[in-house]
Amino acid sequence: MSDSEQPKLPRRRGKPIEVWVNEEEKALITERAVSVGLSRSGFLRALGLNHPIRSKADSDAVMDLMRINGDLGRLGGLLKLWLSERPGAGAPVADVRTVLREIQDQQQLLRTTASKVGR
Repeated sequence: MSDSEQPKLPRRRGKPIEVWVNEEEKALITERAVSVGLSRSGFLRALGLNHPIRSKADSDAVMDLMRINGDLGRLGGLLKLWLSERPGAGAPVADVRTVLREIQDQQQLLRTTASKVGR
């Protein structure tokens, strides 16, 4: 079994480091730690060791983007099937327009969600 295949053992606890903060600072640190899905200790450890902190919201947004992208692929595939299976005798114009509208709505949702991740 290689190093990458071995199960991760729990991190050994070491010595605590005291950080003196006022109530407002403690509340802000707690809020930020919760927002990224870490404990206060884990959050401060990551900051102190210059480890990247990935926002939980970013992960959720990426999952939303993947779902929207899948929806767009399915809608595009359906539209392609309609237009290629029976050229000139495809789906009713109203159905094609509905699918095109759904694709445009999904594209707008994709842009909106992507802009949230970029901030």
